Amino acid sequence: MLMNKLLQIFLILNIFLIFLSCSEDQVSNPEGNLPPDTGLFLYPDSTINQQPSKLHVHWWGDDPDGVIEGFYIIWEGIDSSWGFTKSNDSIFSLPIGTSDTTYKFYVTAVDAEGGNGIYDNSIMRNGISFGPEPFTDLNGNENYDKGESFVDIGLTDPTPAELLFPIKNTAPTLQWNELTVIPDTSFPVMTFKWDADDLDGVETIQAINISLNDTNNFVTLNGSVRLITLRIKDLNASTPEMEILINGSDQNIFPETLLGLQYNSENKFIIQAIDLSQAVSNRISLPDTGSVWYVKKPKGQLLIFDDFTGSSSEQAKLFYRQEFNSIGLQNKYDEYDLANQPLPFESVTVYEMMKLFKYAFWYSASNPKLDLLNTVTNKYREQGGKIAFSMTFQYQTSEFNFDLSTLQGFIPIDSVSDYLPFLYSGADIIPASQSSGYISLKTTGSISYVRTFTPNTVVTDSIYLINNSQISGNVGFITKDKTEYFIGLPLYDCNGGNQNVDELLSKIFFVEFGLVP
Repeated sequence: MLMNKLLQIFLILNIFLIFLSCSEDQVSNPEGNLPPDTGLFLYPDSTINQQPSKLHVHWWGDDPDGVIEGFYIIWEGIDSSWGFTKSNDSIFSLPIGTSDTTYKFYVTAVDAEGGNGIYDNSIMRNGISFGPEPFTDLNGNENYDKGESFVDIGLTDPTPAELLFPIKNTAPTLQWNELTVIPDTSFPVMTFKWDADDLDGVETIQAINISLNDTNNFVTLNGSVRLITLRIKDLNASTPEMEILINGSDQNIFPETLLGLQYNSENKFIIQAIDLSQAVSNRISLPDTGSVWYVKKPKGQLLIFDDFTGSSSEQAKLFYRQEFNSIGLQNKYDEYDLANQPLPFESVTVYEMMKLFKYAFWYSASNPKLDLLNTVTNKYREQGGKIAFSMTFQYQTSEFNFDLSTLQGFIPIDSVSDYLPFLYSGADIIPASQSSGYISLKTTGSISYVRTFTPNTVVTDSIYLINNSQISGNVGFITKDKTEYFIGLPLYDCNGGNQNVDELLSKIFFVEFGLVP
């Protein structure tokens, strides 16, 4: 009897020792439960040639006697541990180095059967450590807690599927943004924007090289930069240097300057992208074939903006040119035609262009660029500039829509009258004060969309009044700090009588603004 008991104890101990010696690698494998099989392929090609670093990989699993729970996957040399997924595919962006390389991908299918029913912190199958079983971390503590759902890992494919992926780095590509259309002539200020791409991912673009005329003399920007404004640093320097404003911001000036600008000559701006492997894009340049970009050096301190459109635009241009020449400013001012020489990213480029000059005159008929005026003119004055305006404003339409606040954005007024469709020829524009030193004007021809204004008397002084049977009120004023003059009429149509618009321009720029001829 004692012998039988000892034999029973011995058998129990042996069974217990055998159980202890079993690891998680020896999962219960009921008779007939077979491990799954795994396969994979690259989409859309089954032939594994050199691929870009961004690729789409598919895999599948087949269990002859059950269903697939999911897959373990790993990139050799990239991943530190296996990852679990229920998906059959994924798009991967593989890291690229300084040359082409090869990566190996492994995937193994997981049987939905054969788990032990409890959560395991370590899974070992076929000599491979897969780490802890996947679980839903409800409380976010990154540890499994009782009650949280988990994947009970059963059998895995004893021979994981694998493929070598030779990764060929692709060079980045560049093209000019559709908004970057440079004029044939400008001052030494310009804004450029480009679009960049790379099949390996835009994040692999490491640098953007920019140059002016000479590709051997370039500045290297960060690969994420897509928009810059170039502006001259010192107009009088013997060697012109262009400051680089990242995203057109005066608060983000690149520490290096760009050389190579040629005054009063044709210029070319060139860019090239470089990725992490030092693969380079084609160089692209502006202007392109068949176009020119002539950069002129300012002749003086005054910039005249031609914002006049319509059938009389050329006559208006010649008129103002003649008037400014007649007061001693010939070859001492510059002109810019906003209608026929549109600038890319006007709000940035025009403002930086204005800063090259201490004085500005902005004339139009009845449809000036209101949005641009609102954006740039007050900033220009805050930087020390002085500006005069001559224009009328059309009634609200789909194309030229404005309200009082739009006008208040650049002229200091409290209110504005409704418009007069046409002010007839011969109307007298008289000084608001006989002691002001301003002379009377007389209109020629018919002027459309004439309005009167109520200036803000805290910051302005009234200059001109109109008082006839058609319309009566204030049409001209100047700020008390002598930085802005406005007349709500095109002076082009106000040179009747004594033909003394030239006297008015002398009064504004020489006396009020302090321009020295």
